[in-house]
Amino acid sequence: MLNQFSRTELLFGKESMEHFQNCRVAVFGIGGVGGYAVEALARSGIGTLDLIDDDEVCLTNLNRQIIATHSTIGKYKVDAAKERIHDICPDIQVNTYKCFYMPDTADQFDFTQYDYIIDAIDTVKGKLELIQRAKAADVPIICSMGAGNKFDPTAFRVADIYQTKVCPLAKVMRHELRKLGIQKVKVVYSEEQPVRPIEDMTISCREHCVCPPGTARKCTVRRDIPGSNAFVPSVAGLIIAGEVLKDLAKIR
Repeated sequence: MLNQFSRTELLFGKESMEHFQNCRVAVFGIGGVGGYAVEALARSGIGTLDLIDDDEVCLTNLNRQIIATHSTIGKYKVDAAKERIHDICPDIQVNTYKCFYMPDTADQFDFTQYDYIIDAIDTVKGKLELIQRAKAADVPIICSMGAGNKFDPTAFRVADIYQTKVCPLAKVMRHELRKLGIQKVKVVYSEEQPVRPIEDMTISCREHCVCPPGTARKCTVRRDIPGSNAFVPSVAGLIIAGEVLKDLAKIR
């Protein structure tokens, strides 16, 4: 019977589509990368999505985040994403967690219930904890490396973390994962050398913060505020979603 996923079924087949419907995927970080990954998974028939992010949609998110519109500014990202997902497919089960994922919040999650985990968060500590928890639960995980300060969406690669090069975040992750004895992690990374953002205080969040009052982690406290655009993080997110779907369908 014709349905909203019929065109996808022409590629993956009925068995894979039924499997997608029974799968539960957790997406940690619903920003420029994670938001597009969620979009693609929802449009591909994944039955249950867990969304983890404590941030609210900000004016400066409109340039790159698919959930960011003027009507969603001030909403929690997970809530905005849930509304969008249900507008795409009302039958998808969406679980939301307003949580900044770090070692001290990791116990909130039972990782054994997931079929796949997407790491689209920014902090090294959070990423390392997420990878360790996924490995302990024997759940596949794919991690996003740096997507900021880049211009070339064709420079992304899918590889094991120890095969990466150029990406500064991947270098740090390789070093830390070796110390933890973790031998393999699937990542999406860019081989483009990152550029240095223009130093212009007239458009800097450090001088003109628009975070809502009471925001716990304002941009003003970040060591560096990366430049971004609409066409690089989105590609990383779509590549990640494609890898998840291919792995779940066992397509090589």
